[in-house]
Amino acid sequence: MTGTGTPPRRSPGAFFLLVFALTAPFLALDAMGGSQILPGIPLSGLAFVCPAVAAVVLRYREDGIAGARAFLARSFDGHRVSVKAWYVPTLLLYPAVVTASFFLLRLTGTALPDPRFSLSSTLLLLLGFFVGALCEELGWSGYATQPLQERWGAVRAGLVLGAVWAVWHWVPLLQVQRSASWIAWWSLGTIAARVIMVWLFNHMGRSVFAMTLFHMMLNVAWQLFPVNGSHFDMPLVAALMTAVAVVIVFAGALTSPRRGSLR
Repeated sequence: MTGTGTPPRRSPGAFFLLVFALTAPFLALDAMGGSQILPGIPLSGLAFVCPAVAAVVLRYREDGIAGARAFLARSFDGHRVSVKAWYVPTLLLYPAVVTASFFLLRLTGTALPDPRFSLSSTLLLLLGFFVGALCEELGWSGYATQPLQERWGAVRAGLVLGAVWAVWHWVPLLQVQRSASWIAWWSLGTIAARVIMVWLFNHMGRSVFAMTLFHMMLNVAWQLFPVNGSHFDMPLVAALMTAVAVVIVFAGALTSPRRGSLR
């Protein structure tokens, strides 16, 4: 709290710096270990806790223990979503994009194995990725999105937040031997995903829980394609996600008089 009793404005810049600082030890841990949690996810992937920790620290600094508790309560704020039909794109948009990429690859003659996964392994993936997504979205959506929107509007907020989100993953991606071109395409798809997420966020009562579900499906759909993430065509998926984001942005621009609005 400030001396006047007025809480300081949230600072996305301070949040980003703290997230990267908290992530550094996890990057060092992976450099010493070198093993993977799941295919394509290094030990440094445990840094998923950092956005939540950074956000809670800053909320405590701004509003004390009451503010931090209220912030953590947003973990399960599904009651904010007044129109439950918005859960359909939240849960199914990215799996639909990944499924479309599968059939497009088949149509172009790419040899792909048939999808193969079990119910038990899928449930475990859903649970594990939900926890990871919740920790991230408490920070990205719960703390940083709204002040960025107030400053730059929804579209630019999505682009900026998506870019930071992507850069935050670069070192872990290099640690699992991803090529520069793969990372570039992944970054494009990640920025597009965040633009879509800001659109959903604004239509779903700014629900952190809803954004957690979308984020969870990003990881689950990738891990299941079509067998443990094999044959995943990142350039194609990134291009499809970008196309979806562009349609959403232009549709929002046509239906709203506010510059930069996705609503």
